[in-house]
Amino acid sequence: MIKQKYVDDYIKMWRTGKILFNQERIDLVRQLESEVLVRDDIYFDEEQIEQCISYIEKWYFKLEPFQKFIIPFIFLKYKKRDKLFYKDIVIVIPRGNGKNGLISGLGDYFISPAHGIDGYNVDVVANSEEQAETSIKEVYNMKEKHKNFMKKFFTWTKTKVTGKKSLAEFRFRTSNADTKDGGRPGCLIFDEWHIYEGMKLINTLSSGLGKVKHRRRIFISTNGHVRGGFFDKFIEQCMEVLKGGSKRQNRFVFICKMDKKEEVEEPELWEKANPMFSKPLSPYAEELYDTVMDEFLDLQEDPSGRSEFMAKRMNLPQEDTATRIASWKDIMATNKPIPYEKLKHQTCVGAIDFSFIKDFTACGVLFKDGENYIWDSHQFARRDFVKEANLKPPIEEWEEQGLLTLLDEPVINIQHMVNYFCNMREKYGLEIIVGDTFRLDIVKTALEAEGFHVLYVRNPHAIYAKLAPRIEMLFAQNRIIFGDNPLMRWNTNNIAVKIKNDGNKDFLKKDEVRRKTDGFTAFVYALWQADNYLEDEIDIDDSLDALEALNF
Repeated sequence: MIKQKYVDDYIKMWRTGKILFNQERIDLVRQLESEVLVRDDIYFDEEQIEQCISYIEKWYFKLEPFQKFIIPFIFLKYKKRDKLFYKDIVIVIPRGNGKNGLISGLGDYFISPAHGIDGYNVDVVANSEEQAETSIKEVYNMKEKHKNFMKKFFTWTKTKVTGKKSLAEFRFRTSNADTKDGGRPGCLIFDEWHIYEGMKLINTLSSGLGKVKHRRRIFISTNGHVRGGFFDKFIEQCMEVLKGGSKRQNRFVFICKMDKKEEVEEPELWEKANPMFSKPLSPYAEELYDTVMDEFLDLQEDPSGRSEFMAKRMNLPQEDTATRIASWKDIMATNKPIPYEKLKHQTCVGAIDFSFIKDFTACGVLFKDGENYIWDSHQFARRDFVKEANLKPPIEEWEEQGLLTLLDEPVINIQHMVNYFCNMREKYGLEIIVGDTFRLDIVKTALEAEGFHVLYVRNPHAIYAKLAPRIEMLFAQNRIIFGDNPLMRWNTNNIAVKIKNDGNKDFLKKDEVRRKTDGFTAFVYALWQADNYLEDEIDIDDSLDALEALNF
């Protein structure tokens, strides 16, 4: 088994009880000892490790044991080839635990003469210019402070630092993948990447790697509130690495978080999420601990900040079930195959949400299969609206998957919806289509001309109040099936539930423009008529009589 003193020391501190590990760090040690450190074709480049650590500690700050544990794996190499073992370094730790400081030190070292690779450009990528500039500013300030010495080896501005000998640049980039190709980076550092909801930025910038040796990607972030995007998928892959046996062995994964939400009530366990809190605490760690404790005590009087505290300080996002229709776990449970063959010619209820003719429209058909409800849907959107609204999700990827159609039209043409429902009628027993009155008059004539019975929801909020408890129960019992439809999962996760003064619940959009809910709204309309029509198989006249009785 290969040895490295900083690695061995950190693991020994845990095994002897001097520090606490969360489960992901325990899994990391087991995976390293069973799959990596037992190899005889790799080695730790001790010269680079010592130079890097010395450089950061001399010019920036004293490194903590967990940081000294991580750095050797950045310089783990193959013996027979001048090639890195780890191409991706993934660090997910809470706010305040030195992420940006580590980025600053590493980026500066990579362009220094000590690293010794010409043209080894380092790009820090973040969602905002302010965030992206953080590390560059830190390096700039250090150079200014020691300019008499540093000017021999570097030139610098507030936006870029250049190594004179290597001609390598340390610079920042923001997350506009549409206007930037991959360039020629040696190392890409993705800062606070939890906010990304698609792969486009990652893939575009990564395309430039490999033009200089020792290509690296460093992903460093806290957790966040965006679900269903790139972060969740990437972390799932990382968890597979930690379990062992993954083909992605070139990914080093260091995750610090609380194991259970109940542990947050025990400050002595906070070091599971915050490695800075391992004893003995440095002066910086003491200040950080006091800050986190103050925030924790504030929650006793104002619990509204708990979601942010759990995500950013404990790395354990907690969904506020009082404001969501379902947990993300239950929304993900809708990802079950739709049994299309079984549903052929089966009775279904159609529904449409056509509120705004210039952005999105959702159509779908709802079936009942035993205790389950199956929703097969499709959406239409104007391509110009998607661009103008700067929507974060991977809309174009979803179009490629056949989940929606992007239209190059000034408004969404009614005929698209008519054609959709005609196609559904050829496959299934579709007669009734439900929609609200706001725009339904536009499509009602066209649908009725094709022989459909069109029902109005005259007061959608009354429908929401009636159905909200039932929908929550259906999600909790995993009785809703959307198929593998990330667009519908996104729609559903964009719904906020508001408890009104009378105790009834109402469905609201979290964002009127960028958090679309059309698919979920259409699903609710269909569910409103599902039992009347699907379970009892009543005729249309009886259904209309029922609507009259409800005064909708």
